[in-house]
Amino acid sequence: MTEDLDTRRGEIAERADGTRRLRFRRSWPDPIEDVWAALTEPERLARWIGTYDGDRGPGGTGVFTMTFEDEPVGERMTILECDPPRRLVLDWAGEEYWRVELDLSTDGDRTTLLFTQDFRTEHGIPDVATGWHWYLDKLEAEVSGRPQPADWDAFLAEVGPGYGGTAAG
Repeated sequence: MTEDLDTRRGEIAERADGTRRLRFRRSWPDPIEDVWAALTEPERLARWIGTYDGDRGPGGTGVFTMTFEDEPVGERMTILECDPPRRLVLDWAGEEYWRVELDLSTDGDRTTLLFTQDFRTEHGIPDVATGWHWYLDKLEAEVSGRPQPADWDAFLAEVGPGYGGTAAG
């Protein structure tokens, strides 16, 4: 784990309507097209999070499988917005309905990813936030060529308590 854990940590905020919002901001000295490719190209996607089998582009539907989970399960996903290389909005139905927004921007020679997920309830947010932190660290490894994060149990022990979760695996 690198020394900038606090800068990589997601922020959870309550919104005026009572929902919660999880946001991560990650930045790399890589071209926006490269970060977009890591988010969308099948071979690169498979190295850090999983697979998507289905139609690509706005309105496309398919099955997304997070292959690094203990028990990978394919879940129906819909691509709501796809504006390469700037914005991707995804809805998927698993145990709970999720909407995730991925926004890329550039500032000088850096590309910034703003990851946003809104929740209707606060139930499970610490676990989801810890999980996304893990996957975004894996994305960083894919983009930067750095080593993948430590094994899940070590990662959870280090990062989980910062989201209000436990260090239990």
